[in-house]
Amino acid sequence: MTTLGLRRMVPRDPTQRHRAASPLELLFDLVFVVAVGLAATNLHEIEAEGAVTSAVLSYALVFFSIWWAWMNFTWFATSFDTDDWLYRVTTVVQMAGVLVLAAGVHAVMVDGDFTVGITGYVVMRLALVAQWVRAAVSSARYRPSAIRYAVGVTVVQVLWVASLALPHEARPFAAPLLILGELLVPVWVESRAETTPWHTHHLAERYSLFTLIVLGEGLLASANAVIDALEHTEHLGSLLTLAACGLVVTVGMWWIYFSREQHDHIRDLRSALVFGYGHYVVFAVAGALPAGIEVAVRADAGHVDLSSSAVAATVAVPVALFVLSIWALAIRPSLSLRANAVVVALALAVLASVAVPTLSLPATALLVVAVVVTLEVASPRGARAPSVPVTAR
Repeated sequence: MTTLGLRRMVPRDPTQRHRAASPLELLFDLVFVVAVGLAATNLHEIEAEGAVTSAVLSYALVFFSIWWAWMNFTWFATSFDTDDWLYRVTTVVQMAGVLVLAAGVHAVMVDGDFTVGITGYVVMRLALVAQWVRAAVSSARYRPSAIRYAVGVTVVQVLWVASLALPHEARPFAAPLLILGELLVPVWVESRAETTPWHTHHLAERYSLFTLIVLGEGLLASANAVIDALEHTEHLGSLLTLAACGLVVTVGMWWIYFSREQHDHIRDLRSALVFGYGHYVVFAVAGALPAGIEVAVRADAGHVDLSSSAVAATVAVPVALFVLSIWALAIRPSLSLRANAVVVALALAVLASVAVPTLSLPATALLVVAVVVTLEVASPRGARAPSVPVTAR
């Protein structure tokens, strides 16, 4: 039954066949294109000025807020997506929070001013709290879990707001503690109450869609290299080479990520947390790749304050970490010991290419292709285990 066009927020069937991302989820993802793009833009600008350490640390913090807001909505939606007008409006409020957060990215990363960023972040999180409260009202079975989520998330948001009252120089030190608090909320809830009914295929699809978003930024960076090449013909050859290598690397990363089915790795609470939390690294380094390509474009024109090795590292390090992280999370069980060793060795070779900066980017592209070839020809180490329905936990 419905009242005022609203449906009861009952849990979704975790074994539903052909479950796919909804149009609302796809629209929600588009807002994050803006946030990820701004984070990558500020990362490359700060790196180009020579402040690599501060650039990476501020980017990691900003990207956490982007990733965590997306993750929490995704996990809620896999369990309680009613798609009525109130659910849509609440989701739109979260989207508005993303845009506010995106507007504050530059202030956080360049000036260390967290005010706008935290405001947008808290708006997103409190809108999700409203959805958990609604789930608590509607579902007696999952009421304890929903109430714990609502309380836990609210407490951490109060602490984020309170952190704005700290001295300016103390805020970066408070952030890691608050991030830890955010990460512990799902652990606390899901281990002490009935586990919410996530859908393994749906979650795997949602992760893959966000991966496409961050990799798409890499394609944009390669396109920018072509544009710069056409505008500065004296660097035509080197910029076109850079663009080609950037394209090969981005497509190779896409190929590697989608080389294996991933829903089998979301079996129980522990595996779900490892797989979900581990994707922070996957997403963050994929989002950092376009920044590295942009740094390389500026370095070609002599507009960076970095050594050639540091310039090479802005591409090689994200690529190597991407390969190693998705290998550890999803690919390793499907490979023989020998194939696993080859993949790891190739990823480490990407890192080692920084020692020869002039050849690092072409070498990275070739090594990524080698990883793809390895995965395509490798024989699985026995059949993969079937996914376990969450109702069997």
